[in-house]
Amino acid sequence: MRRPLKKRDLQIVWVDYFNSKLGRRQGRRVPLNLAAKNPTLDDVRRAAEAIGLHVVAAREAHHPGRPRERSGYVQVSRMEGRSKQALLKELAKSLMRTRGTAR
Repeated sequence: MRRPLKKRDLQIVWVDYFNSKLGRRQGRRVPLNLAAKNPTLDDVRRAAEAIGLHVVAAREAHHPGRPRERSGYVQVSRMEGRSKQALLKELAKSLMRTRGTAR
């Protein structure tokens, strides 16, 4: 049986991190060559599950850089020995594979 995850075991990953329509100042955190055009919360959730992460989604959340837009985020299990930026790059690659837009 899986043990329940505590907050410190989770990282927040905003959908805006992967949106190619946004600039870095607006919240994109991956390079443009790894960013997707208008990703959805379900796209990011599927990409995280595809690489084996435990996922909890929050749909009605506003990214701090864009307070008027509801983009949502997922909470994913932390990967030991990996930085958040490395996690985001791996998620972006998985997002490209799951959406069928690999470059």
